[in-house]
Amino acid sequence: MKAFPLLRHVSAVLALAALGAPAANAADDWPRAKAITLVVPFAAGGTSDILGRMIAQELGSTLSQTVVVENKGGAGGVLGADAVARAKPDGYTLLLGTIATHAINPSLLPGINYNAAKDFAPVILLGSISNVLLVGAGQPYKSVQEVVAAAKANPETIAFGSAGQGTSQHLSGEVFKQLTGAHLTHVPYRGSAPAIQDLIGGQIPSSFETALVALPYVQSGKVRALAVTSAKRTAVLPDVPTMQEAGVSGFDVSSWQAIYAPANTPSAVVDKLNKAIAGIVAKPEVSAKMQGLGLAYTPNSPAEFASFQAGEQSKWAKIIADGKLKAQ
Repeated sequence: MKAFPLLRHVSAVLALAALGAPAANAADDWPRAKAITLVVPFAAGGTSDILGRMIAQELGSTLSQTVVVENKGGAGGVLGADAVARAKPDGYTLLLGTIATHAINPSLLPGINYNAAKDFAPVILLGSISNVLLVGAGQPYKSVQEVVAAAKANPETIAFGSAGQGTSQHLSGEVFKQLTGAHLTHVPYRGSAPAIQDLIGGQIPSSFETALVALPYVQSGKVRALAVTSAKRTAVLPDVPTMQEAGVSGFDVSSWQAIYAPANTPSAVVDKLNKAIAGIVAKPEVSAKMQGLGLAYTPNSPAEFASFQAGEQSKWAKIIADGKLKAQ
């Protein structure tokens, strides 16, 4: 009779172990069970899409598993990010997150359904890239100061396009307005590709865009690059001055790209992803491609990336509050 309590104790321990086994086995089996989906929360053709497809191809080879890119654009990246936040945290759904989805939109769009700090597991920061102020080839503006003068002389008559509400392109324009006093009207698009096409077609006179997307159009003469938004010039457009060099003191905005998983994804899976992607971007041929995209990468762990994101959220919360910026 006295043995029964001991047997009950042993049974309870075994039951608890069995409950923990599926999660452990799932992490051990990852990524053999099925294909991985990488959600890009913007339309095809932009920086996030180009980078996402490159990482997906390399990650598929590294993991010996198919990695499918799914473009889910809309609302400045909110729709795609929200879908991943609600996905099963098993490592088979990932997000190509950006400064927009995880640093800007949480303050600019307080009604979004996801919590950027709590609903995701940061995997790895892929790098940062400068934006650039562009004008159409048919526009008269040859310098930043000419745009500022025209916008001040005729407030709200000059529009600037962006890849979407809350994107770094949008906020580059808002910071431009704050620092110069130029009154421009924001026109958000569902990604970089439609914005650049309207710029070329003359539907909008100016746009802020990533240096990567801008490069071929600048080289072909379809648009003119007036200044980059980072504190230093970018290797992608080395002859284009910075905003500070163009007379806009204190201007320093860089976009960034990263990989996230849903919150509660097993830490073992997150660590495997971080190690695999870090190995990919360290390859000489991939590193060269990323530099060609204008991306500057620094090795980072999930914890280091989480700390970086927290700092970015605080930075943009202040800029948005100080500028009294609201979603249009």
